[in-house]
Amino acid sequence: MISSHPSYYWRIAGFYFFYFAFVGLFSPYWSLYLKSLGFNAVQIGVLMSAQPVMRMLAPALWGWLADRLGNRRMVVQLAALGSVLAYLGVFFTTDYIGLLLVLALMSVFWSASMPLVEATTLTYLGKNAARYGRLRSWGSVGFILAVLGLGFAFDYIAIGWILWAGLVIQLGILFFSRLMPSTVVVAHHTDSHSIMRIVMQPAVLALFGACFLMAVAHGPYYTFFSIYLVEHGYAKSAVGALWTLGVVCEIGVFFAMPWLMRHFSLPQILMVSLLLAVLRFLLIGWQVDTMWLLLLAQIMHAVTFGSFHAAAVALVHHFFRGRHQSKGQALFGSVTYGAGGMLGGLLSGPLWLHWGASVMYSFSAGAALLGFGLMWWKFRNMEIH
Repeated sequence: MISSHPSYYWRIAGFYFFYFAFVGLFSPYWSLYLKSLGFNAVQIGVLMSAQPVMRMLAPALWGWLADRLGNRRMVVQLAALGSVLAYLGVFFTTDYIGLLLVLALMSVFWSASMPLVEATTLTYLGKNAARYGRLRSWGSVGFILAVLGLGFAFDYIAIGWILWAGLVIQLGILFFSRLMPSTVVVAHHTDSHSIMRIVMQPAVLALFGACFLMAVAHGPYYTFFSIYLVEHGYAKSAVGALWTLGVVCEIGVFFAMPWLMRHFSLPQILMVSLLLAVLRFLLIGWQVDTMWLLLLAQIMHAVTFGSFHAAAVALVHHFFRGRHQSKGQALFGSVTYGAGGMLGGLLSGPLWLHWGASVMYSFSAGAALLGFGLMWWKFRNMEIH
């Protein structure tokens, strides 16, 4: 457990702010930086996939270490320091292999901390887990400020300045990692169960499968959305505004999650989010030049990420309790944003190169539809709040 001291709220909020500010730098603009270095679509897809590859492999090991040591805070601090040191490598190389190695090493550390912070947040909230979205919304604020600020900046300064912006944000993550509260894991009757006994439950496998497919669906979006918009004549400031619109709507959903979770089950929220993801990616793929439909697609980010992520984290917390909390959130991150994001990112390059953006985003819609099928199969009669 964690004391309910109010300063802990702001310490956790500060970490979320800077962590997702880095996502706000990396997801929309890093591909533009890579394009400025002369890399082709397949190379960009591989380089952008370095992060999700490490998110697949690293978090489970870090989560096991944190649960083994019983000290999440120390592991978060080590990960933040390692991430800063590894990130410095981007200043010294611009070749394909060099950047791939640097991004992979940085991601080993960068991907480690969030599952542990998620577990810390849910421990801090205790029985008020429905308020998770409000605390997590500070990450969305950081994302918005990074996307908007850098979007306007890159209309006037060279994209290469992204390296320095990334360093400042990484240092912010390191600072707040030093302020994270300590946690004491509360015993639970499932502590005697092996982690694999929990994972192999059919409902857990279906949940992880659906989340994996949702992450696959988002891979092309995070890898090529900015390039896609620029090639259709949008200014970088407009690109930033479109990314920001989605996250502003996401914040609204985070604040609405306590109400949603009182009136709808967690599986229902996930299934609706997956269905709307199908529509969203079809709109992006086929209606990019119709502004009001593109705006509608970005508004749908509120559910395809916001409500989906909050409900998924809560459902993982439902299945993984006690000493398995950190490992459960780490496995969730590894399987979904790691393996799913990696596969989606790797496939996006060839799809873009050989069949074009419309087919690529139709692939995303198909992945989300398969995820809905998995949730419907195992959860349609389950009432979990």
